[in-house]
Amino acid sequence: MKLLLDEDEALNPMLSVANLVDVFLVVIAALLIAIAQNPLNPFTAENVTVIKNAGQPNMEMIIKDGEKIEHYKSNGQIGQGEGSRAGVAYRMKDGSMIYVPENKNE
Repeated sequence: MKLLLDEDEALNPMLSVANLVDVFLVVIAALLIAIAQNPLNPFTAENVTVIKNAGQPNMEMIIKDGEKIEHYKSNGQIGQGEGSRAGVAYRMKDGSMIYVPENKNE
């Protein structure tokens, strides 16, 4: 006893090609999900700062704060601002840092 469906598959080879396409689509979808959930991706965290080419004239800085992403490019010039000394920082023997603010009244 033969089924009508078996005869259609034998006559139409495109049905097996359609099944292969479905398998490839599932594999591609699984790969995309694996890449999107990669723990090495720095932008999966909520707050991230990435510095590219640190200290070079073409330095770039990318800051992600929640959903907001900001991109800064260096123009190669050293910045200068107007300000005053706010205090002194000391590095301790254990590697920790202590900041001591200056008193303006003195």
